[in-house]
Amino acid sequence: MIDPISLIITALAAGAAGAAKDTAGTAVKDAYLGLKTLIKKKFAEQGKTDSSTILDKFEQKPEKTQALLEDELIESGLDKLEKNDEIIKLAENLLNQVKEQPGGQQIINQNISNVKYAATSGSGNASISGITEKGTSKED
Repeated sequence: MIDPISLIITALAAGAAGAAKDTAGTAVKDAYLGLKTLIKKKFAEQGKTDSSTILDKFEQKPEKTQALLEDELIESGLDKLEKNDEIIKLAENLLNQVKEQPGGQQIINQNISNVKYAATSGSGNASISGITEKGTSKED
């Protein structure tokens, strides 16, 4: 299972991408707005007006603001499943709504890929062993 912060980030990114399409249904737009509104409400309860601004900027430039938004979500305690059941349910619902749209699964896969990449980036050494080749390919 994907961790709560990655789930929320993926849902927000997929929702923003899905809602921006002309083909997006009302359900995607409503689910996205509902998730965003609830997160902003949680930020407001804690007096984090800057966090709401970061959420708005994430919609326009997710690759540049993702790390900031993740930090704000964690600082607000939104990474705690038991406290934020409603947010998790809304995020899952949004992903399901996006998935049902034309090209929706591709949007979700792309966003999950980006979240995973951002979460695992770093430096160091790696080794790969035990690779075997099966079959050949030919270019025409």
